Amino acid sequence: MFRTFEEAQAFTRDRAIAMVDLKFCDLWGRWHHVTLPSGRFTPGLMESGVGFDGSSVGFKTVSAGDMVLVPDLSTGFLDPFWEVPTLSFVCSTLEADTRQVFPYDPRNIATRAEEYLKTSGVADASMWGPEFEFYLFDGVAYENGMNVSSYRVESQEGDWRSHELGSGYTIPRHGGYHAIPPHDHLYNLRTRITTRLQEMGVEVKYHHHEVGGPGQCEIETPLLPLIRAADTVLLVKYVARMTASQLGMTATFMPKPLYGEAGSGMHFHQQLLRGGQNLCFDAQGYGSASALARSYIAGLLLHGGAVMAFTNPSTNSYRRLIPGYEAPISAIFSVGNRSAAIRIPKYANRPESARFEFRPPDATCNPYLAIAAQLMAGIDGIQRKLDPTELGYGPVDEDIFTWEPARRAKIKALPTSLGETMSALETDREFLLAGDVFSADLIERWIDRKRWESREVRNRPHPYEVELYYDL
Repeated sequence: MFRTFEEAQAFTRDRAIAMVDLKFCDLWGRWHHVTLPSGRFTPGLMESGVGFDGSSVGFKTVSAGDMVLVPDLSTGFLDPFWEVPTLSFVCSTLEADTRQVFPYDPRNIATRAEEYLKTSGVADASMWGPEFEFYLFDGVAYENGMNVSSYRVESQEGDWRSHELGSGYTIPRHGGYHAIPPHDHLYNLRTRITTRLQEMGVEVKYHHHEVGGPGQCEIETPLLPLIRAADTVLLVKYVARMTASQLGMTATFMPKPLYGEAGSGMHFHQQLLRGGQNLCFDAQGYGSASALARSYIAGLLLHGGAVMAFTNPSTNSYRRLIPGYEAPISAIFSVGNRSAAIRIPKYANRPESARFEFRPPDATCNPYLAIAAQLMAGIDGIQRKLDPTELGYGPVDEDIFTWEPARRAKIKALPTSLGETMSALETDREFLLAGDVFSADLIERWIDRKRWESREVRNRPHPYEVELYYDL
């Protein structure tokens, strides 16, 4: 939004801005913020930053937690959810004493990945288009204790309400794709989310009701530069949640909040550019994909398990990625085949539009780390001139779920549990360490945390277990 501090300060004065809000992402993918009166928004802030405790958000130890935030002026936007005029910025984090870039800041890791792309000579820019799938519910309740474990969501669209006295416009299970009002109860809410995003400078391609009957939605943005795309992931989640909250509803980006209903992914469309030219296009290539794009795809599939440690970093991720269903867990690529881990859209067949999408990811990821990991895998594939067909990754344009089990078993499967993907990261990490983009220490910290999460879920009795075994 702003190129210089003087522009930002003039905007603050001219718009009678009362507060300046500084937002930053912790290691695990959650936004935090601190708010300053606009009078504290001075040139000195850009030099000294605003102090915070890095140990509270997973960055540092308690004994050495001091860090500072410095706003990225280009990310400024008017925050529509505040009662007084408030200007928000996305921030990077620095060491409190040296003012050096903090190496574990996810946004800085993504920046290093982009710099590595340039120095590698592979390309000078990458473009990213995340798809946002999420559920809007009327309410949620959950409880976990020694003697209780439960959750419940409610949706006016849910077909479990069809027996109640009402409008009769519920949506059957798996029947929500592009549903139209009055079955689609959420079109006005999605429009409000879209309008607010556009007012904040985030272009939206479209929105619609997704497959999941009880409130599943999708919003899609155009391709964006790397850092802008990752910032936008957090901004879309923020706006969706805040808009729903204002209307007494709740938004969740959990991959699998409902048993037996469609899960929510966050597919990443991607391109590489040099001098503004799309390097992924070749009119004669399979799916109009260039040799460079095929090598990128090979690298992404070869390292898919380790990449998923960052793109699918929750136990709930693998409630969605279930073997035997049309889930993108097969390490294959294809034109139009939605069961493939990498899909080349049939309609993206022109020089400016040619691209591919990695379909396993979901929104429990830290978007900066998820994008950086995908990019590093792709660069490795290009540098090693890998061929996805030689490696057995396809293309596969058939419905693999019609194949005999023995034939389907020959296809490499991606991890189907958080433990599996952490094991993959333990044995396959060198590609992430190239260019000092990721560090061994950060990877170890990530594995330790995610294995702890896996144990915490595993060690708790499941409510369905009580139904299955209580009287045995």
